Amino acid sequence: MQIKPRRRVRSAVTVVALAAVALVGTAGTALATRSDDRATQVVGSNATTCEGAKVPGKLVPTSDLTFTGGTEKDLYLDITAVAKGVTVTAIVVKGGHGYNVYVPGEKGLPENPPWTKLRSPLNKGDQQAQISHWFVCGEKTKPSEPTKPSEPTKTTTAKPPTSAPTTTDKPSQTSEAPSSTTAPAPVVDGNGGNGGGLADTGFDNAWLLWAGGLLVLAGAGVLVLLRVRRKAD
Repeated sequence: MQIKPRRRVRSAVTVVALAAVALVGTAGTALATRSDDRATQVVGSNATTCEGAKVPGKLVPTSDLTFTGGTEKDLYLDITAVAKGVTVTAIVVKGGHGYNVYVPGEKGLPENPPWTKLRSPLNKGDQQAQISHWFVCGEKTKPSEPTKPSEPTKTTTAKPPTSAPTTTDKPSQTSEAPSSTTAPAPVVDGNGGNGGGLADTGFDNAWLLWAGGLLVLAGAGVLVLLRVRRKAD
């Protein structure tokens, strides 16, 4: 039995059509997978936690991130900085019928920010889907406190005993009063009225000597006179 040429042409057209359909389907799948070559796309699933997305780390609060976009009205997310001590292990961007997982340092994504134009997968119409939500996973370590300089060791020196000094005995005071010495009487020279070595009392007794001498002479005269009278009788 011989196959007619028309049937051969129809068979060839059918094979080409089926191949074209398969090729278009494959191209659509590849296009959906490659909405961002920097990400790993997960289709037909949703994730809201690091564990649910099967990525290491814990949820990093947005207060530790500096970012723009990422709302339900945005198609892209830009993360420009992270807080000190935060190490990002994965960025999950959800939208449409799946989510993209970005890992810093892999598939051309820089290890450190900024990370720009992060997006969700293409939707079923091969259009860029708006972002429904996103989150960041990582580890946060407390910054090490600066080491304080060691204080020099203090050397303690023994202090001498601070006992009160012993009281010294005061010199004994003798109860006896010092003996009084009589000042020597002034020596009166020969010009004094007393003419002797007695103390000058201010009384001149020279006239008494003259009076005594006159009385002696008067007495002698009386005796002589009496003798003369006796002889005359």
